[in-house]
Amino acid sequence: MTALDDRGFKLALCLPGGGFTGALYQVGALAALSDGIRGVGGQTFSVYLGAGTGATVASALAGGTAVDRIYKALLDPADPFFPLERSHILQIDLHEWRRTLDTGWVAIRHGLARLSTRQVVGGAAPHLTILEQMDRLNDSLPAGLFRLDKYERFLAEFFLRRGIPNTFRAMPRNLLIAASDLDTGDRVLFGASGFEDVPVSLACSASMALPLFFSPVRIGDRHYLDGGLGHVGHLDIADSRGADLAIVVNPLVPVSTEKGGVPTGHGVGESVRDKGMLWTYNQALRIGAHARLQQETARYSGPNSRMRVLVLEPRPTDALLFMHNPAANIAARRAILEYAYRTTRERIAEWSAENHETLERLGWLAT
Repeated sequence: MTALDDRGFKLALCLPGGGFTGALYQVGALAALSDGIRGVGGQTFSVYLGAGTGATVASALAGGTAVDRIYKALLDPADPFFPLERSHILQIDLHEWRRTLDTGWVAIRHGLARLSTRQVVGGAAPHLTILEQMDRLNDSLPAGLFRLDKYERFLAEFFLRRGIPNTFRAMPRNLLIAASDLDTGDRVLFGASGFEDVPVSLACSASMALPLFFSPVRIGDRHYLDGGLGHVGHLDIADSRGADLAIVVNPLVPVSTEKGGVPTGHGVGESVRDKGMLWTYNQALRIGAHARLQQETARYSGPNSRMRVLVLEPRPTDALLFMHNPAANIAARRAILEYAYRTTRERIAEWSAENHETLERLGWLAT
């Protein structure tokens, strides 16, 4: 089924990944969008484009779940609507660690054999020769720390309980989930022609496989990674599907510490560096993703562009909220949801004032 307004105006919803905090922001922003413009709801869009954790949110909406229901469930920790637990995601990939041990031992044996027969040429220092052989161990490192099998099963059960189809063909609305093919680098769109038969829950898991943290997800004889590694908003797909307006709810903005007060487990810091290696890596991902999204958006910001783009995202100085752990801190979860709702209402009011013609074409009314 294709969602159109009475004048044939087509809408696309683009939901990039951003972890659990990013999904919270998206749900809060979409709830505000639904309340802020009369005529817009979670089932208004002609195409739903999801990547990373955004794929799960997109799937729930495309499957018919009201965004208000998700918003209320996430606000209330006692609500069993979406009972996600940390154990569903942080499942150690024992297969990869076994491969590390097996291949690591082979690499050590080969290195020792090479050291015992090799003559140091040209006066090369022995320790350099040893370091050269130790490079063999790089290929024995695990492909990822965790696996997403348990999350995929959780998601399949969630879809079943809530009446959401777990097949793209049965989805009442057009859903596309982006992932990256590990061995070609190509973008794959699950739900598009040739990729309709993959279960939605499995496609969501493949799209969430962030390198280093999660092992690539195998589907058939291919391996897949995070769907936001290349494109972020996937606006070219929205444009090719005939969308007149693409709404991107992007939680991945670089964190600005201008206001200070970086929360850490050992006190309040002044820099992202104070949160250690994982958040330094997270910040690097945010910088790259935001730059790519700005490049994508710029293509459709000219006067000759047929499709218009509305980007909803947090302010960099407010992104400090995302440094709290909402899985363990209920107050942080509520703060992110309410922040997303409040600031999106403000952003919608500004955008509506600047886009009277678009609102008239849509038949929308800002409230």
